[in-house]
Amino acid sequence: MAMDAKTIENLIHAGIPDADVRIEDLRGDGDHYAAYVVSPSFKGKSRVQQHQMVYNALEGRMGGELHALAIQTSLPKE
Repeated sequence: MAMDAKTIENLIHAGIPDADVRIEDLRGDGDHYAAYVVSPSFKGKSRVQQHQMVYNALEGRMGGELHALAIQTSLPKE
Protein backbone atom coordinates (compact mmCIF):
# COMPACT_ATOMS: atom_id res chain seq x y z
CA MET A 1 0.00 0.00 0.00
CA ALA A 2 1.37 3.40 -0.99
CA MET A 3 1.90 6.16 1.52
CA ASP A 4 0.24 9.55 1.07
CA ALA A 5 2.12 12.86 1.14
CA LYS A 6 0.53 14.05 4.38
CA THR A 7 1.68 10.91 6.22
CA ILE A 8 5.24 11.44 4.98
CA GLU A 9 5.11 15.08 6.08
CA ASN A 10 3.75 14.15 9.51
CA LEU A 11 6.43 11.50 10.08
CA ILE A 12 9.22 13.92 9.17
CA HIS A 13 7.72 16.59 11.45
CA ALA A 14 7.50 14.09 14.29
CA GLY A 15 11.14 13.12 13.86
CA ILE A 16 12.46 16.63 13.16
CA PRO A 17 10.02 18.96 14.97
CA ASP A 18 11.67 22.22 13.87
CA ALA A 19 11.61 21.25 10.18
CA ASP A 20 9.80 23.03 7.39
CA VAL A 21 8.65 20.16 5.15
CA ARG A 22 7.24 20.19 1.64
CA ILE A 23 6.31 16.94 -0.11
CA GLU A 24 5.79 16.72 -3.86
CA ASP A 25 4.23 13.75 -5.67
CA LEU A 26 6.60 13.50 -8.64
CA ARG A 27 4.48 11.30 -10.91
CA GLY A 28 1.00 11.73 -9.51
CA ASP A 29 0.95 8.02 -8.66
CA GLY A 30 1.29 8.26 -4.86
CA ASP A 31 4.45 6.19 -5.10
CA HIS A 32 7.27 8.58 -6.11
CA TYR A 33 7.82 11.62 -3.92
CA ALA A 34 10.31 14.40 -3.31
CA ALA A 35 10.80 15.76 0.20
CA TYR A 36 12.19 19.25 0.71
CA VAL A 37 13.24 19.59 4.33
CA VAL A 38 14.64 22.79 5.87
CA SER A 39 15.76 22.62 9.49
CA PRO A 40 18.11 24.40 11.87
CA SER A 41 18.80 20.92 13.29
CA PHE A 42 20.93 20.25 10.21
CA LYS A 43 23.55 22.79 11.28
CA GLY A 44 27.01 21.23 11.48
CA LYS A 45 25.84 17.99 9.88
CA SER A 46 26.97 16.61 6.53
CA ARG A 47 24.44 16.10 3.76
CA VAL A 48 24.57 12.34 4.45
CA GLN A 49 23.81 12.93 8.15
CA GLN A 50 20.92 15.25 7.22
CA HIS A 51 19.42 12.60 4.94
CA GLN A 52 19.89 9.97 7.64
CA MET A 53 17.85 12.16 9.99
CA VAL A 54 15.02 12.21 7.44
CA TYR A 55 15.23 8.44 6.85
CA ASN A 56 15.19 7.85 10.62
CA ALA A 57 12.07 10.00 10.91
CA LEU A 58 10.36 7.69 8.40
CA GLU A 59 10.70 4.83 10.89
CA GLY A 60 11.79 2.14 8.45
CA ARG A 61 9.05 2.70 5.88
CA MET A 62 11.46 3.28 2.96
CA GLY A 63 11.39 0.40 0.52
CA GLY A 64 8.10 -0.88 1.92
CA GLU A 65 5.15 1.47 2.21
CA LEU A 66 7.25 4.24 0.69
CA HIS A 67 8.72 3.17 -2.64
CA ALA A 68 10.75 6.19 -3.82
CA LEU A 69 11.69 9.41 -2.06
CA ALA A 70 14.11 12.02 -3.37
CA ILE A 71 15.37 14.09 -0.44
CA GLN A 72 16.67 17.64 -0.52
CA THR A 73 17.79 19.10 2.80
CA SER A 74 19.03 22.54 3.75
CA LEU A 75 19.46 25.01 6.56
CA PRO A 76 17.07 27.97 6.84
CA LYS A 77 18.23 31.08 5.03
CA GLU A 78 19.38 33.78 7.41
